Amino acid sequence: MNKKIKTAAVDQLIDAILCLDTKEECYNFFEDLCTVNELLSLSQRFEVAAMLREHKTYMEIAEKTGASTATISRVNRSLNYGSDGYDLVFERLEQRLSPDEQ
Repeated sequence: MNKKIKTAAVDQLIDAILCLDTKEECYNFFEDLCTVNELLSLSQRFEVAAMLREHKTYMEIAEKTGASTATISRVNRSLNYGSDGYDLVFERLEQRLSPDEQ
C-alpha cells in the first residue's frame, strides 16, 4: 500500500464506504461526495481497467470510453505494477456472477 495515502482521513473515508449496504446507498453517498465529473472519471478508469484485462488495444479503449492515452497508460501501470486492487475487485465481481452470466 502507498504510505502517502494511509492517513486518518483516508481511513475514515474507507470506513464510510465499507458501511454502505446497497447500490442505492452508494449512489447517494458518492453523489454527495463527488462531483459528477469526478465520479464519471472514476467509472471511466474502472471501465478502462476492465477493457485492458480483456486485452483491448489503447485505440479501442479510447474510442469506447473517451479516455486519453495518458489515462489508459496510468490504469495499465496500476494493473501491472499496482497493489492488485483492480484484480481483487474483478475476481470478486466474477464470483458474484451466476454460471450462466459468465
